[in-house]
Amino acid sequence: MRTYLLIKINSSAVFVSDTHLNDSSPETITKFINFLERNVSKYDCLFILGDLFDWWIGDDTNQFPQITTALKKLSKSMSIYFIAGNRDFFIGKEFEKKTGIQILKDPTLIQLGNKKTILLHGDTLCVDDKKYQKFRTIARSNIVMKIYSNLPLVLRQYIFKVVRKKSDEGKKSKNIEIMDVNQTAVKNLFSKFNCPPLMIHGHTHRPKKHYYNFNNKHCERWVLNDWYDSESFLLWDKKKLKVVNI
Repeated sequence: MRTYLLIKINSSAVFVSDTHLNDSSPETITKFINFLERNVSKYDCLFILGDLFDWWIGDDTNQFPQITTALKKLSKSMSIYFIAGNRDFFIGKEFEKKTGIQILKDPTLIQLGNKKTILLHGDTLCVDDKKYQKFRTIARSNIVMKIYSNLPLVLRQYIFKVVRKKSDEGKKSKNIEIMDVNQTAVKNLFSKFNCPPLMIHGHTHRPKKHYYNFNNKHCERWVLNDWYDSESFLLWDKKKLKVVNI
């Protein structure tokens, strides 16, 4: 099996996802910048596990300059890691360069102290939502991403609006359960990495700590909160994980 172990954290780390920053909610952008300055900066590294933005049209745009500036400033004093979500998977090398973040693969295996930990956005676990998984496969194919990135900005904006509208309409007709993780998919991912003790992800907007026993190994799956109604993050400090409300 290919090794995904890239990062070892010995002190402290912050995990956040699904902030869904967008231009129509400037107060959330302000809250996120304050979060970086007041909450994150006191720790050693930050992991953003997808859907930082409600949508990302492309690195050649000037979207969210305040966030780009804030991340760049913070990256000078700490490490910032990013895993793409279903809303911002077009974030690429230029954004990485502008902000000083490091883009990780989904999933990625890290080590918190002596505990190996699987990090991912979480959408790949929602295999019961077959329409979304089909769209995900097509939209993230190399050929589609290359074609899209070469389209004029105005056309990309139009495509974004159409896809977003269809996505929002589609959610209304879906059974809420198929938009949650599939337990067999969870088990398979734990097993792929030899059942490490921790898994952390977002996407489902169902914050909770889940317990499992796979192959006589105790495993925990931590689901991060979204920022639609309340803001929080997951903190690993003093060899423990805990949810911190902002």
